[in-house]
Amino acid sequence: MNELIQQVQTYVNANHHEWSSSVLFITIASFFAWVAWRILHSRLEILAKKTAFHWDDLLLDALKTPVSTVLWCWPGTVSLGLILQGEFGGEINWLRTLKHILIICTFVWFTLRMITNSEEYILAQKKRDETTVQAIAKVFRLFFMVMGALTIMQTFGLSLSGLLTFGGVGGLIVGLAAKDLLSNFFGGMMIYFDRPFKVGDWIRSPDRQIEGTVERIGWRMTIIRTFDKRPIYVPNSVFSNIVVENPSRMLNRRINETIGLRYEDADKMQAIVDEVKTMLENHPDIDAKQTLIVNFDKFGPSSLNFFIYTFTKTVNWIRFHEVKQDVLLKVLEIVHAHQADVAFPTQTLHLQQGVAPTSEHATPITPESSL
Repeated sequence: MNELIQQVQTYVNANHHEWSSSVLFITIASFFAWVAWRILHSRLEILAKKTAFHWDDLLLDALKTPVSTVLWCWPGTVSLGLILQGEFGGEINWLRTLKHILIICTFVWFTLRMITNSEEYILAQKKRDETTVQAIAKVFRLFFMVMGALTIMQTFGLSLSGLLTFGGVGGLIVGLAAKDLLSNFFGGMMIYFDRPFKVGDWIRSPDRQIEGTVERIGWRMTIIRTFDKRPIYVPNSVFSNIVVENPSRMLNRRINETIGLRYEDADKMQAIVDEVKTMLENHPDIDAKQTLIVNFDKFGPSSLNFFIYTFTKTVNWIRFHEVKQDVLLKVLEIVHAHQADVAFPTQTLHLQQGVAPTSEHATPITPESSL
């Protein structure tokens, strides 16, 4: 082993003068090129920040690291080629392939960075649908990654026509083996295209115990955060077989309440109903353009019932309950203003007087009483 190491050291020392000067020059040139690029990039960043056009900032940020990597890796492959040629002689063909792969990977890397920067910028503006923007970004990422992989395969000498032909047969086999994965993938695509819900929506399904806020729509599954803060991971294929309700897209929220008055307040029912209806028609948070009903409904066991059926302008859950509370308190004020009151469950028991006890009446009958 020691003899082999000594032979390698002797061979390197003997041929070192042939390529050392070239490698040193390339390394120094790479360093100065990298410094020049960083200075140029910083100057361009200053100019770009002064403009109202934001896409130049995104472009410069996407270019920064890939260009710096190329400025070091490309001369590195050239230096490696000189060293190997000096040691072994002849042309090293695989280094040419390595350079092509470097260019392809750098271009794909730059493209993915640009897509990510664009996605973040568009989402920050909050002028576009978040789900649609994420879907388009994912499609572009997948497209460029596939194109980059195919180009690298072609660089290695693989025939794309043969690869595509094999892909037709292999795709059938893979499709049968991974049908669940593919069904989830196409289920996610249908969510993006049909848009029954988007990130941030409150959804629920009467078919399944699914209810919560959509956190993320992925290629395979959708993450839903329930109201007790537990995550639910739902495969996308499930949404093609169930009914999904999206309360976030409702236009109004409904108030549907029944209020009972005492039977002794029957003569005041009409006035109370009319005044409650007028109050709702003039309420600033009630949408009077929607259905608005206030009517005496039925004779209850211990109350005269009238119902309120109306819609609020807000769809926010917290604000809705605040409006509903205000409406009910005002209804109570109207009832009290007419010297009436809300009924509570009562029961009247009548006992007949003077009926002789029998074997079926083991206890004597007391005088008529009312409870």
